[in-house]
Amino acid sequence: MLIYDLDLPALTKTLAEWGEPAYRAKQIWQGLYLHLYDSPSQFTSLPVSLRNRLAEEFTFNPFTVKTFLDSSDGFTRKTLFQLPDGHLIEAVLMRYGDPADEPLPPSGSPQNPRILGERKRGVRRTLCISTQAGCAMGCVFCATGQRGFKRHLTSGEIVAQVLYYARMLKAVNESVTNVVLMGMGEPFHNYDNVMAAIDRLNDREGFNFGARRITLSTVGLVPQIRRFADEKRQVNLAISLHAVDDDERLAIMPVAKRYKIDEILDACRYYTAQTGRRVTFEWALISGVNDTPEVAAKLAQRLKGLLCHVNAIPLNPTAGYSGKATDRQRAELFKKTLEQAGIPCTIRMRRGIDIQAGCGQLAGSVLA
Repeated sequence: MLIYDLDLPALTKTLAEWGEPAYRAKQIWQGLYLHLYDSPSQFTSLPVSLRNRLAEEFTFNPFTVKTFLDSSDGFTRKTLFQLPDGHLIEAVLMRYGDPADEPLPPSGSPQNPRILGERKRGVRRTLCISTQAGCAMGCVFCATGQRGFKRHLTSGEIVAQVLYYARMLKAVNESVTNVVLMGMGEPFHNYDNVMAAIDRLNDREGFNFGARRITLSTVGLVPQIRRFADEKRQVNLAISLHAVDDDERLAIMPVAKRYKIDEILDACRYYTAQTGRRVTFEWALISGVNDTPEVAAKLAQRLKGLLCHVNAIPLNPTAGYSGKATDRQRAELFKKTLEQAGIPCTIRMRRGIDIQAGCGQLAGSVLA
């Protein structure tokens, strides 16, 4: 069993069944999430007999690193993990901040201490992690969706991606600053495991990662948006919208057959009313498809009165989709049109394009 699949009460119960005192569970918990141990041998405060039993009963490494790639600009690293059943998932580390920061070294040991340089004010270390092996949503511009669904990840497999990079960062006195659940998979399709993973990362007795530094992206599964709203979590919500009417959306996102844009926006209004938190709408700018001022004006009209923000990014290329990215001039005009109508908009920076680490690109050549 993967030890990261247990929450603290479950771990405490297991230790009690083994005849161990309750404080041992907290020692193990803090070893895993505070000290970032990934082997029973590192728990030197525990008796040898307990360390041996942990090794016998639990798995501490849920995947092996099959390969990793660094972007040519040196600020993005994509890691391909192989799970015990042979399925492959990908996670990405993105560096933002002072442009004078050292770039990543040439591909080599993922533990190379030069990977991140020194801590600097305002620097962000953002992780994009996967929640499923493959994806069932079938968005035509997404490399993961083009390959179909394999299986859900367990909560522990989701957490382990964060801990992998957290150990790397810790080695150079850095830490994870943001986590986005925008890698392989639809998070709301794996709702219970995703929320359990978030709770584990957020636990104050362990990793203690603030919920407001986590962003969850969904294609718009309406019942789950409403459930998420009722739980009043502080996790940021992002909706992959990409079209202003249902027919256009259906052409690129099969989920539009089930959930219409009006239903999604109604769920978003419910979410903002329940939580007081804004919604981010993600918009992949596809040249000649959804990047015109006319489309922006229609989008602004549909979002009017909703506490929201639009994150637009020129389309990232994938082999299975012929659409092209909009150019910078058209992107800026799209942004200007939205802002003139009162809808805040940001043109996002594309990262890791040359290693297929950008949004919608997570399916490396090994997966082909």
